[in-house]
Amino acid sequence: MSTPVHDDPLSKERSHLAASRSALRAMREDVESLDITDVTANWVNAAVLESQIEERIKALADLSETPLFFGRLDYLHSPGAEQAEGAEGERFYVGRRHVHDADGDPMVIDWRAPVSQAFYQASKKNPLDVALRRRFGYTGGDLTAYEDEHLSDPAEAETTSKLLQQEIERPRVGPMRDIVATIQPEQDEIVRAGLAGSVCVQGGPGTGKTAVGLHRVAYLLYAHRERLARTGTLVIGPNRSFLHYIEQVLPALGELTVRQATVDDLVAHVEVRGGDEAATAVIKGDARMARVLRRALYAHVTLPTEGVVVVRGSRRWRVAAYELEEIVRELLARDIRYGAAREALPQRVAHAVLVQMERAGEAPDDRVQNAVARNAAVKAVVKSVWPQVDPAKLVLRLLTDADFLAEHADGVLTEEEQKAVLWVKPARSVKSAKWSPADAVLIDEATDLIERTHSLGHVVLDEAQDLSPMQYRAVGRRCTTGSVTVLGDLAQGTTPWATRGWAEALAHLGKDGAVVEELTAGFRVPTDVIAYASRLLPHIAPGLTPVASIRENPGFFDVRGTDAGTADVVKACGELLEREGSVGLIAADARVPELAAALGSAGIGFVRPGEETTRATRLTLVPASLAKGLEYDYVVLDEPRAVVDGEPDERTGLRRLYVCLTRAVSGLIVTHGADLPPQLAA
Repeated sequence: MSTPVHDDPLSKERSHLAASRSALRAMREDVESLDITDVTANWVNAAVLESQIEERIKALADLSETPLFFGRLDYLHSPGAEQAEGAEGERFYVGRRHVHDADGDPMVIDWRAPVSQAFYQASKKNPLDVALRRRFGYTGGDLTAYEDEHLSDPAEAETTSKLLQQEIERPRVGPMRDIVATIQPEQDEIVRAGLAGSVCVQGGPGTGKTAVGLHRVAYLLYAHRERLARTGTLVIGPNRSFLHYIEQVLPALGELTVRQATVDDLVAHVEVRGGDEAATAVIKGDARMARVLRRALYAHVTLPTEGVVVVRGSRRWRVAAYELEEIVRELLARDIRYGAAREALPQRVAHAVLVQMERAGEAPDDRVQNAVARNAAVKAVVKSVWPQVDPAKLVLRLLTDADFLAEHADGVLTEEEQKAVLWVKPARSVKSAKWSPADAVLIDEATDLIERTHSLGHVVLDEAQDLSPMQYRAVGRRCTTGSVTVLGDLAQGTTPWATRGWAEALAHLGKDGAVVEELTAGFRVPTDVIAYASRLLPHIAPGLTPVASIRENPGFFDVRGTDAGTADVVKACGELLEREGSVGLIAADARVPELAAALGSAGIGFVRPGEETTRATRLTLVPASLAKGLEYDYVVLDEPRAVVDGEPDERTGLRRLYVCLTRAVSGLIVTHGADLPPQLAA
């Protein structure tokens, strides 16, 4: 006997989904129909309000392929309310954003709301007053399954959610997806940490640290929207390919105002057209360079040897040299920005003149003081004593003038280090100079010494382990009055200047008090793959806890020796393309052109990192240097030895290999003609 449609739980849930989508559409239409003609005082207010309305309309978009809600909570009692005897608790549908009906009653609760937290935290041991937790399965945007957990029923055993496992292991094509339906308790605690505190998340491959950071931004914008609307938020990634990969996560959660950038974007004061040898870049990235820059900048300040005479009408007012010297010394002692002190200097001199005027019986006001500060004689003193300094010209002189560098690096850099940072061919001007990325960071440091960098409310720094101390400082000055979420894995540090420990990194960021959390449960990388890659850990990050995969599916894993070169690599790609999902071919940068030609000859289409995959073209050819942070359902890793040899030193090469080995979500094929690195031996 078939179940009547009105008694079928799945049909009821589908009806609620349809009604919720209709309600969301009505919410959007209500905003679209707003008439602001009579509520704005001027065109500026109108433009601001129109912009806010447009953002609201975008945030209310119904993404057809994205589930509107993914869970349901049936509480034993109504949260936060007195419960009448015998009354049932409330029911909440948990989703990506809030949806209400025409009467204002909620149909879907935002996953970030306090009442939704139990969806992630409740368990049989601690049910948090939840009678039933229901998870929903979807195909595209269609609700196709559900799964119940009766958390308050002691007779029901605790089991692993099949729908949760399926969602974690679901094949992917295109950019990164949100994990809002699969957030685990330990991840949820980090996501919901307060805005005031900074957090550092150490997480191995597949532990979800990037997703945690992005969902933390979304949560903070929900909990502190007005404050962060004023102060701003920023997500910093290692490169453009990575930012393109993650860019759809926040919009899918209804957040459209978060800026994304690389560290190079932040410090783009000059055009970068050059590069440095690894040893030179390490020195330029050392925090000691901040001390050298400060010395070089404040060397421009000279103590006055003569007084200044200010003529006002028929009167002359003299400020003696010793008084000027006291003013300059006091400004230096206050340790304020170079530019701020320079702006304060003429006002201090003018004040000294006003004191004399008052003693002579005059009654000068602020207008007189400002006029004295603009006096030609006072301006001449300021120009002589505290001259303007261009940050790029300051760095240029340090890198091209050996005597100037030696004077200000004395006792800070060795002679060998000074020689390493000096340019072999000095540039004639800032514009003609072939600046390197490390030079741009030095200019940013100098700029901040002169004028304070704007601070944001919250910054997320991903793949942080690869930053130099000077890059950490560049990020830190963007959140001096805000907080930061640092995401990284010490084992994946693939730059010669990669950080050795989080305490040191947080000190350079100016966030010594940040809490360090470690994620060790692997959700994305299959058991066999992460176990193989973890053979490298004793050689690249001794003492770091290996990732423990919680995947029930061990995944597909194969190591293949080959004599056919690229032909076997192409064959492996073809084999994986027969499966569902995305495929990445990762290889040492130097081997990419040869592999691209081989794929072309075989008629296999591919895209580059940062380009969108499609159903027809699911293969991405990835240089090893760009693999960090990216994920594919299946990966072919070409010639591990070449990946290691492509780096300046073996430890960096082995770390690069560790990154490449851990990009697969469902399966990995390693192909090699050369011997494998001995560190991979069982």
